[in-house]
Amino acid sequence: MPIFIKDGIDNPEEIKTMPEVYRYPVNDKLINYIEESLKNGINKFILFGVPKIKDDLATSAMDSDGIIQKTLKLIKNTFGGKVLLITDECTDEYTSHGHCGIVTINGSSYKVDNDESIKLHAKIALSQAKAGADVIAPSSMMDGVVGEIRKTLDENGFQDVPIMAYSSKYASTFYGPFREAAYSKPAFGDRRGYQMDPRNLEEGVREVYLDIQEGADIVMVKPAHTYLDVIRRVKQSFPCYPLAAYHVSGEYSMLKAAAINGWIDEKRAVLEVTNAIFRAGADIVITYFAEDIAKWLKQQS
Repeated sequence: MPIFIKDGIDNPEEIKTMPEVYRYPVNDKLINYIEESLKNGINKFILFGVPKIKDDLATSAMDSDGIIQKTLKLIKNTFGGKVLLITDECTDEYTSHGHCGIVTINGSSYKVDNDESIKLHAKIALSQAKAGADVIAPSSMMDGVVGEIRKTLDENGFQDVPIMAYSSKYASTFYGPFREAAYSKPAFGDRRGYQMDPRNLEEGVREVYLDIQEGADIVMVKPAHTYLDVIRRVKQSFPCYPLAAYHVSGEYSMLKAAAINGWIDEKRAVLEVTNAIFRAGADIVITYFAEDIAKWLKQQS
């Protein structure tokens, strides 16, 4: 289950574009939420931070007292090994420009510097591992980022911390609600220079192969229910590798809006879509419906 954590608030904030999804403070409200999730059978969480301070180099993302680092320490000190914490490793939430790396500007033109960016991502990943992350999930789609993070973690004694790579991540319109939730909309341009063209299936498979070669332990396709063909193709190509699929914010919000308006049966629709993602080949599904699904399954049993 994804969780948004925001610095500088005392109470949960509902996200307007994602009904029934909240940003949580780093306090007992977050602990209560996780306790309730554990009771429902959810014990694996992927964390997204919303910091107070943003700058061009995402310095708050690697701060030992940053929003994700504080959250990791609080949750681990409270629950220990009862939970598995995955950290989204990127810069878009932490940079003033909202891009997934270091941006260089020359007059009216700009570019994301891939080779310098991966060094920054490795530093962020190391900071998250030191704070207690069980799994690092790099989502920037920078070329070589998985290898750079693996090397950095290994050199600093974190050989046993696995990497779940956002390997096949498409430049999708369905990320819109997330960008409102995490305040991560790019200030200029877009992310099509480093995320993948939605029309291109073969590139998705190649990107997964490259991440496996660089040391990824789990690979991912994102989005999920609008990319079932990619999930199937990746699983057929790499059957021995754990495959995650991210049912993203826009996919969630479409189903939720239709359910709120009475156009679909929410439970049946969500279970149908989630089953389709697993049927296509996913071993792991990341979904904002995780707690609902857990409750429904608990009721059935």
